Amino acid sequence: MAIKLIANYAKRLGLPGYSSHQFSVCVETELHDVTDIAGESQRLYSTLQTAVDAQIQTTGFVPPDGYGMESKPAGNGGTDTNGHGEDWQCSPKQRELIQKIVKENNLDKAEVETLANDLFGHGVKSLNRLAASGLIDELLERYGGQRRNGNRGGSRRNGNPARSGQ
Repeated sequence: MAIKLIANYAKRLGLPGYSSHQFSVCVETELHDVTDIAGESQRLYSTLQTAVDAQIQTTGFVPPDGYGMESKPAGNGGTDTNGHGEDWQCSPKQRELIQKIVKENNLDKAEVETLANDLFGHGVKSLNRLAASGLIDELLERYGGQRRNGNRGGSRRNGNPARSGQ
């Protein structure tokens, strides 16, 4: 009676950009001498390890630093309000609101750019949706205007929540 011996060897390597690749080899064989299971297992393991190690050295595509971190929302327009081909990473509505706040408050664009860099480590056009939301909140806090939840600035700044009906 023959005994089946199944051996599998796999290796996964981490790569830059939170990437990885993996390779595995699986072999099934029949043993005719049941007294040599340990020896045959050791031989198979060594053979599979050598095969996998030789193959996994060819990594194929390795993403550059930051790969996948610069995700652009689909349909962000890609242009500013003047029709220039300047890509924004946030949503079109966020872009329009930032530009509106800057225009209505006669803000220095360089000052807003510095604020974005100080708060988020990126220029205004490079902010993703979450960071752009934070910038909008900060601009509204500093320069007034209606908040997204409908409350006006005044009473929240002194620590008292705005009350409806007053």
